[in-house]
Amino acid sequence: FRDRFGTEPAMWHSELTGARRRDTWRAVAEGKVRVVVGARSALFLPFRELGLIVIDEEHDGSFKQEDGVVYHARDMAVVRAQLEGIPAVLVSATPSLESVTNVRRGRYEEVTLPARHGGADLAGVTVIDMRREGPARGHWLSPKLAEALADTFEAGDQAMLFLNRRGYAPLTLCRTCGHRLQCPRCTAWLVEHRLVGRLQCHHCGFQTKPPEQCPNCEDKDSMVPCGPGVERLAEEIQLLFPEARTVIAASDMVHGPKQAAELVRLIEEKEIDLVIGTQIVAKGYHFPGLTLVGVVDADLGLSGGEFRAAEKTFQLLYQVAGRAGRGDRPGRVFLQTYMPDHGVMKALAAGDRDAFLDAESQAREQASMPPFGRLVALIVSGRDEAAVDGVAAGLARAAPRGDGIRVLGPAPAPMALLRGRHRRRLLLTAPKGVAPQRVVRAWIERAPIAKKVRVQVDVDPVSFF
Repeated sequence: FRDRFGTEPAMWHSELTGARRRDTWRAVAEGKVRVVVGARSALFLPFRELGLIVIDEEHDGSFKQEDGVVYHARDMAVVRAQLEGIPAVLVSATPSLESVTNVRRGRYEEVTLPARHGGADLAGVTVIDMRREGPARGHWLSPKLAEALADTFEAGDQAMLFLNRRGYAPLTLCRTCGHRLQCPRCTAWLVEHRLVGRLQCHHCGFQTKPPEQCPNCEDKDSMVPCGPGVERLAEEIQLLFPEARTVIAASDMVHGPKQAAELVRLIEEKEIDLVIGTQIVAKGYHFPGLTLVGVVDADLGLSGGEFRAAEKTFQLLYQVAGRAGRGDRPGRVFLQTYMPDHGVMKALAAGDRDAFLDAESQAREQASMPPFGRLVALIVSGRDEAAVDGVAAGLARAAPRGDGIRVLGPAPAPMALLRGRHRRRLLLTAPKGVAPQRVVRAWIERAPIAKKVRVQVDVDPVSFF
């Protein structure tokens, strides 16, 4: 950025020291910093003469702040730009349906890049039907993907395997009685991290050592891992390709910007043959020597019933596929799936993003889901389960009616227990023309809410855990 524009950008993110954050805040307030590259909280820095806001990867769900003050940084950036009377640029290769709809309605202007970086062609996508071409029992790589890896290594090129699961295995159970190891503070299975010898909850951080016997039936040596994580995938690669120089890129393995920069350097200088990564390597990187991407479990994000599941999965896999073939050699992408006829897989194989967006838009509009309708989540939580249920029932009795408004619930949240707090959810749906904030404010004022119970309001929720 400095070489191209002649000014050094200041950084703003959670990894900065307190002193660095203080100095940057003052420099911004005094107008000494011309450009800030930061995470979502950078939006609230005291800029003296803000002239432009760029939201990179605007579709990314991490722009939504769900703890404490709930807000969407992309939407707040648009609001700030309107208040300042300056342009906001939303950038993405896989724009959100909200942004696409705003373009189609004439609210946003569209600017497209007709060619890929460096003039490279998009990688060809091959869908592997795991029902017919799956691996042997206890293995996770199909023969077709393993063969493609062998060809890539023989040609001296690099490859990436994508699996959005940290650790060794997402579940550990007893093969004698079927007992599953669950977090005591969350409705979540404990994930085995074999490299550090721990079982860990990815929601609250609880850790414990793997038990030598089943806590339920006390049978010894009966606990077995189920399913693959990136560590288990690396174990299989070691058996298939013992000479391949492999690195695992996951958030619990790469700590901070310095380690990330070193990892990028190793890959760019071709000191790594294979990257096994989660979503932290899915987008934003340019690796000229990487010609093969294999997605081990392409169906992972399609479960759970969330209305944005297909959109999020398409965005993630499209971004992952974009890591292949960015140099002068053509790229290949292999998607391992048990649902080859799903619209996401068909669109990726055909390379037809617009067709997917059209189909997704039509389905959302028929269901009156965002961006064609309004949706508000109320999350009722507390340590006393009976009190939480009482408040949730009271909210249901006081629920608004009329004007096309519907209230669903209460029901236990998918994550019914999180960090020791019991959770119930209610969903309000309304037509696009209704302002839900006033409706919800009046609704909460009518309902009795115990002091030890928290009611969190999330307008246009992004996740439904």
